[in-house]
Amino acid sequence: MTYEWIVSIFLLVGGSLILIGSVGLVKMPDFFMRLHGPTKATTLGMACLLIAAMVYFSATETGYSLKEILITIFLLITAPISGYILIKSAIHHKLKAVDKTQGLDNIEKDTK
Repeated sequence: MTYEWIVSIFLLVGGSLILIGSVGLVKMPDFFMRLHGPTKATTLGMACLLIAAMVYFSATETGYSLKEILITIFLLITAPISGYILIKSAIHHKLKAVDKTQGLDNIEKDTK
């Protein structure tokens, strides 16, 4: 019965983080700010959901759930890399940002 509470907490935290990331994706004013929602909060939310699945299937079945572990590792590796590639592409194409976007002065100038 204890595992049900743990699974419930991870599901609630994960769902909340995914909701926050999705709202951030819609409400932020430019591409650079919008990218933080899916790469930060939504990735952590999906990790919480997968941890809840690992705990549930480990408690109800024999052995560990290797599928969820592999999915979590793949998600935590690929989400930041895809966010980085999207940002580099936006910088290369000189996508405009709003004045409130911080860190634009740290971007290296494209010499091509």
